[in-house]
Amino acid sequence: VQLQASGGGLVQAGGSLRLSCAASGSIFGIAVMGWYRQTPGKQRELVATITSGGTTNYEDSVKGRFTISRDNAKNTVYLQMNSLKPEDTAVYYCYVRQLGIPRWGQGTLVTVSS
Repeated sequence: VQLQASGGGLVQAGGSLRLSCAASGSIFGIAVMGWYRQTPGKQRELVATITSGGTTNYEDSVKGRFTISRDNAKNTVYLQMNSLKPEDTAVYYCYVRQLGIPRWGQGTLVTVSS
């Protein structure tokens, strides 16, 4: 499977960004799609995930600010990020769990200035 992420960039605190990630190639068996993020010197952490049935899961610090959604027909997952904070600055990685195996795409940088 190939994962193509887009939508990162520079935004001021309080602003919004929308990330997109399209899965292509061998897409059979993708049960979960989502996003992780990583900052230098820290482990990659889960941001949000969504199952094919629409069940969502969010990291506590983004609850109420970020919304994950998924278009199963397009094999695409979205992350709407509102009320962004400087601490949200990170490289965001698209994620899928395919037949029980986690896979990540290339990262997209989100920078939130104060």
